Amino acid sequence: MTEGYTEGRPRKPSENTLGLISGKKSSTNGAVFPSEAVGADPLPGKAYPVEMALDQARVVIDQISPRVDGGRYPAKAVVGQTLKVHARIFTDGHNRLAAQVLWRVRGADRWHSSPLSLLGNDHWAAQFTPAKTGPHEFVIEAWLDRWQSYHHELQQKFYANIPVGLEVEEGLILLKEVHSYAQDTKRRSPTANVISHRVMAHNHALQYLSDCLEQLQRDESIEQQAQRLLDPALAEAVEVLEPRPFLTCSASVLVDVERTAAGYSAWYELFPRSITDSVDRHGTFDDVIKRLPAIQAMGFDVLYFPPIHPIGERNRKGRNNTLTAEPGDPGSPYAIGSAEGGHDTVYSALGGLESFRRLRVAAAEHGLELALDFAIQCAPDHPWLKEHPEWFNWRPDGSIRYAENPPKKYQDIVNVEFYAPKAMPDLWLAWRDIILYWISEGVKIFRVDNPHTKPLPFWQWLIADVRERHPDTIFLSEAFTRPAMMYALAKIGFSQSYTYFIWRNSRQELTDYLNELSTSEVKDYFRPNFFVNTPDINPIFLQTSGRAGFLIRAAAAATLSGLWGVYSGFELCESEPLPGREEYLNSEKYEIRPRDFNAPGNIVAEISRLNAIRKQNPALHTHLNVQFYPTSNDQVLYFSKATPDRKNFVLVAISLDPHHGQDAYFEVPVDQFDLGAPALFDVTELMRDQHFQWRGERQHWYFNPHEIPFAIWRLQPRRA
Repeated sequence: MTEGYTEGRPRKPSENTLGLISGKKSSTNGAVFPSEAVGADPLPGKAYPVEMALDQARVVIDQISPRVDGGRYPAKAVVGQTLKVHARIFTDGHNRLAAQVLWRVRGADRWHSSPLSLLGNDHWAAQFTPAKTGPHEFVIEAWLDRWQSYHHELQQKFYANIPVGLEVEEGLILLKEVHSYAQDTKRRSPTANVISHRVMAHNHALQYLSDCLEQLQRDESIEQQAQRLLDPALAEAVEVLEPRPFLTCSASVLVDVERTAAGYSAWYELFPRSITDSVDRHGTFDDVIKRLPAIQAMGFDVLYFPPIHPIGERNRKGRNNTLTAEPGDPGSPYAIGSAEGGHDTVYSALGGLESFRRLRVAAAEHGLELALDFAIQCAPDHPWLKEHPEWFNWRPDGSIRYAENPPKKYQDIVNVEFYAPKAMPDLWLAWRDIILYWISEGVKIFRVDNPHTKPLPFWQWLIADVRERHPDTIFLSEAFTRPAMMYALAKIGFSQSYTYFIWRNSRQELTDYLNELSTSEVKDYFRPNFFVNTPDINPIFLQTSGRAGFLIRAAAAATLSGLWGVYSGFELCESEPLPGREEYLNSEKYEIRPRDFNAPGNIVAEISRLNAIRKQNPALHTHLNVQFYPTSNDQVLYFSKATPDRKNFVLVAISLDPHHGQDAYFEVPVDQFDLGAPALFDVTELMRDQHFQWRGERQHWYFNPHEIPFAIWRLQPRRA
């Protein structure tokens, strides 16, 4: 909560807020604000002077959204995303109100304004679209709209043939007050720091009002005067010019605006060492360069690598996570550090730093951005254990405890101690500097391993520090943990997060989960990245589903969320598990795994088509617009995605049964369009590139698991 602020009450302006009382200006840190307020909140249940009551706001503004934890954390948006602002605004009696949202890049000299509209029952809404990355802020202003209150009363009486002579006289008095105020305000330029949403300019409005006053003096009848007073253009002019009695302003609400890739992108994960033609030859970044055209052709935007640093020799794991490595076993890349170097070193077996630089340039030429794994952990022979032993927690016998994430154990990894007396702040700064180093090497996306096992204050500080220097940096949280921690990590700055999607398979599970992500308060700060598998997670569903199951999960992830990702091998339908485990047999974390990416039964073409459909349909760029609908078959998931203007409207139906054919009757949501009956649509089924028409609401489709067990329809309404 901002200091000195109570919702819906005027208060003195602070560094991050606007103040109120119409026409006055104030300056904080050199910024000019539209208005200023005075007054303090009384203590509940305690008597206070009448003068304090006179200073309290008459207009109440509360229940503002988006606002995360009462304003403690910023809401999230991406450049070009329309941000919808809602608030409850009300006052005493039957007075009409007016309201606007003011927004700007934080620290900018000028504000932009957008009007709030009354939706009913004191619920107001507006929207604005940020065009730049970086911290933004908005406030809501509301005031008594004297002219609209008067206009409504005059209109009701005039068209009911009730005499309005006195009302016309009151209107003339009110217009003269507005004219006098506007002439004085013009000299003081009260809105010089606001780029107004209003179409009519101040000078034009003042001239129009002056002309109307002259005409009103010449009008010969009360009827002529009343009609002139009800002129919509006059109302528009008065809106620009009138004072704003009982002007009240909310506290500032922060919005973290990131680049588009923070909310929309398709990720592809691979182990560079496995891009080889033999288990006996360690793949390099130069091998990965040869693979880039195929990854680009599949339509991915982000190419993500597990750690690319030297791998520890001490306690190195063998194949399938065995405790003893055989000669030639490459070990887990998450056991970071050896005599060769640590987190700021590229493993020589991958080709070293120069090879990485060549890859970065080649990836950019193929429209791919690199993402690196940031894993805060060390192999027992990481250089830091000798250089900075004070950063670790040593046991009484001189040994160090290995890492655990129950039930998993990592004998080849040790953890740093963030709050060791001699680790503060040097350890924190060292991790920050690792990120800054890789940014200097052209990396702006980081997938963070197990951030929930490190202190929240550390992450909040590190992300803020890095993004203040490099606002286009993106952090993906890999925290498969309790919801409270997952959401807390998003609040403090992580751009994206892995999710429970990987375990949500039924129609009810998917519907409930997406409704939580898109309609509850988490929608304002938590961006889900729907990975369909990971090196650690071989989903149970995929272990027995066959090729159809992989298509089902790819379609669900790619169409439900603006962010989705696959771990290499998914396109080949790899699913052989460790018996009774949700892990891969012969896990690539512990061995080199060459692949034949053209192997029969692959779904490369289908993934490529899904990503192409995503790029061509902006309705699929977010999860926030999903709407679910019933069908005649519980095995079929059915939903719509649409842009705000409905120019891009997509329907998706997915059979969730990978073993049997399913069919379903469903209804087209014709209420989303202003159409007569029967509704007529031109339809394109995008996966099959089929074109046809739908007439009316009720439709039918058959889903064949041996072909494509889902359909994606783009609808174009036909209008008479």
